[in-house]
Amino acid sequence: MLVALCGGVGAARMLSGLARVVPPDDITAIVNVGDDLVLHGLHISPDLDTVTYTLAGMDNRDTGWGVAGESWAVMDELGRLGGEDWFRLGDRDLATHLFRTGRLRGGETLSSVTAELCRRRGIAVRLLPVTDDPLRTRVTLAEASPLGPAGTEVGFQDYFVRLHHDVAVNGVRFEGAGAARPSPGVMESLEQADTIVVCPSNPVVSIGPVLAVPGVREILATRRARVVAVSPIIAGAALKGPADRLMAELGTEASVVGLARLYATWAGTLVVDTADAERAADVEAEGVRCIVTPTVMSSPERAADLARVVVDAAV
Repeated sequence: MLVALCGGVGAARMLSGLARVVPPDDITAIVNVGDDLVLHGLHISPDLDTVTYTLAGMDNRDTGWGVAGESWAVMDELGRLGGEDWFRLGDRDLATHLFRTGRLRGGETLSSVTAELCRRRGIAVRLLPVTDDPLRTRVTLAEASPLGPAGTEVGFQDYFVRLHHDVAVNGVRFEGAGAARPSPGVMESLEQADTIVVCPSNPVVSIGPVLAVPGVREILATRRARVVAVSPIIAGAALKGPADRLMAELGTEASVVGLARLYATWAGTLVVDTADAERAADVEAEGVRCIVTPTVMSSPERAADLARVVVDAAV
């Protein structure tokens, strides 16, 4: 059995590659929910949805989020009415949030609703939100912004979408983490996995919330030899998003070596891109085995090639 720790776009592509080389029903994906928010009265789970749409073949590969061939009638009309339209939700995407919100209000858990969405979309990979309890990433801004003076704490989507992650950060916390419980199946899958893959997701705000759920980091430390992480940092920069800037702003070197330091206590192997081949010895000096291979998943075939390397790395 293979377990993957997931954020959004990079994880979705990694999972699609893994599903081409491992039977999909042998894969469990544990997904970040720190990005979740309630907007327009709807419960929105961006990372769960990105992974779901990708595995269902519905994803928009141009944007990395949302549904291919989407329409925007509701958002366009909301904007004309003067409503809150900074977080764009396509019409088909809205159907997902309406379905989820109705089920949650009816008493179902996020993990059970996620499983039902997977069944309805023909997804064999088992998707688990890391917790069914409220867990929210909160970001402290180091600079003044339209949302307030320096020192203002905002929700993750306010930072990421509304501010276009252009404002420096000096703090990140995971609200609700102390009381959060792993959702059913999370701890069992981590205990039983033959291989645990850490997808190339933002280490601070995608993998960080997963690790913040009590028990997760601890079980990973006991399985360290079976944990293979894929770096989202290539030659000192993130392919997409603010991972490199967040690492630097929070005091970690934005490189594969800095990532190795962050992950060293619970990940035994780090897969880095060929662009970082010269840093392999420095990674291993941090106590983490280093594997060098092309990691840019520019096509499904390249994602599958990377997946084969990752799966073999834990054998």
